[in-house]
Amino acid sequence: MKRLKKLKLSTKAASTSVLASLMILTACNGSGGETAASKEQDPNGKVTLNFITQSSPLAPADPNDKLINKRLEEKTNVHIQWKNFTKDVFVEKRNLAVASGDLPDAIFNADYSDYELLKLAKDGAIIPLNDLIEKHMPNFKKVLEEAPEYKSMITAPDGNIYAFPWIEELGNGKERIQAVDSMPWINVEWLKKLGLKMPTTTKELKEVLIAFKTKDPNGNGKADEIPLSFINKPGAEDLAFLFGSFGLNENPDHAVVSNEGKVIFTPAQKDYKEAVSFIHELYQEGLIDVEAYTQDWSTYLAKGKDQKYGLYFSWDKANISGANDHYEVMPPLAGPNGEVNVTRTNALGLARGKMVITSANKNVETTAKWVDQLYDPIQSVQNNWGTYGDDKQQNIFEFDEAKGMLKHLPLNGAAPVELREKTSIGGPLAILDSYYGKYTTMPDDAKGRMDIIKNIMAPKMKAENVMPSVFNSIDELDRLTTIETDLFAYVLRMRTEWYQNGKIDEQWDAYLKELDRLGLQEWLKIKQGGYDRVTK
Repeated sequence: MKRLKKLKLSTKAASTSVLASLMILTACNGSGGETAASKEQDPNGKVTLNFITQSSPLAPADPNDKLINKRLEEKTNVHIQWKNFTKDVFVEKRNLAVASGDLPDAIFNADYSDYELLKLAKDGAIIPLNDLIEKHMPNFKKVLEEAPEYKSMITAPDGNIYAFPWIEELGNGKERIQAVDSMPWINVEWLKKLGLKMPTTTKELKEVLIAFKTKDPNGNGKADEIPLSFINKPGAEDLAFLFGSFGLNENPDHAVVSNEGKVIFTPAQKDYKEAVSFIHELYQEGLIDVEAYTQDWSTYLAKGKDQKYGLYFSWDKANISGANDHYEVMPPLAGPNGEVNVTRTNALGLARGKMVITSANKNVETTAKWVDQLYDPIQSVQNNWGTYGDDKQQNIFEFDEAKGMLKHLPLNGAAPVELREKTSIGGPLAILDSYYGKYTTMPDDAKGRMDIIKNIMAPKMKAENVMPSVFNSIDELDRLTTIETDLFAYVLRMRTEWYQNGKIDEQWDAYLKELDRLGLQEWLKIKQGGYDRVTK
């Protein structure tokens, strides 16, 4: 195995806090030879590569038990010896392997941030991929030729590509499937039971939630209904969708771009203050789940499956309350001034740091050729969602050999995310918009989501611009992540306090000063510079 010298990895900021363990773990011996770069190969020509990866607890502990990987091994004559960790411990184990110097050949489903990629490259832990892509990866080159914008997105400021990306397209512009992250799902069974109409304003929503609390819509004679629930952190389960009724709305990264091309920090805007005040009104009425500020996914999910929510937020209702007719999406609401706005989420179906090849790898060409198979259209579709022909569990697809096309099968009540986590492998892949109808059908849950975005959300999107996927320099990333560590934590803490204590008006001016002290103006300057470079 190849042992690297101690890596000098910065741990200044939140998005790079996962690197913190590297500085204290370098004295360890790592996870042993089974994860280190492979040396010996099969005399019959089969190459063995050692990978570290992560997967869901729902998936097999050994990724080679997945049908997709079995077929890949037969096709490529490459055996992957996996060191697989569940998601909750993966980052720690991944960092330990790097810090100890006992590197695997590659890290699969690595999910490295831009900052981490550049630091690992600078310290010699991972290699640039440009030549490998050019010489040994025709499938991936074809993807970049059909969608050339991705080449610039995955290329670091120094001109190198350091990781293989995950790309998933579906729709464009305001109708892209990622255009709205968090969607509001309201209990229409309760609305019918109480003779209520779908709310169209924030005032009507408050009245509906009060009725959910006080009129026993589930009919069990107990006051056990939860009018409103969410997970109090940026993401698809946050209630920030409601902020659009007051103006700009909010994004998980706290950035929106005006139609004039100006980057705006949403938590410093007046309409943000008004939105937080509205949530405090709901809190005062006892309409918010008491666990909303502390609950994790499993707690949130358990109550959702029991149909306890009047209104909740998620990417897909099937993952929380099931694929039934009890819940429907709630359209965006008009606020006190008649404002209706849906913020376009700053998200593309792109993850730059999905897989890296380490400097310990002695079979880089073989590794690149194996990865290139993942970018074959039919293979990418399976890697992303699951496969066909599995006689041991429910299949995602059937394969039409005559058309060379994968057709999605009905979910039959299965939660999409759970079924896919059992069978898919993720990793680097590409699904372009042109693949639908040619290599695969559109998933039923995606089709429903696209209809909602096109017909309900997109018409209310005022913004013509979104923050693009900027690959900043290492110096810019160092400053951004350093600032965001304290800035974002402060914003979340104050928002949570204001939801409950309602003191936002008297504390607002001091809050704005603290945002500046924590580096907001520098953050805006870097973000604006990145936006201008990419778009002008």
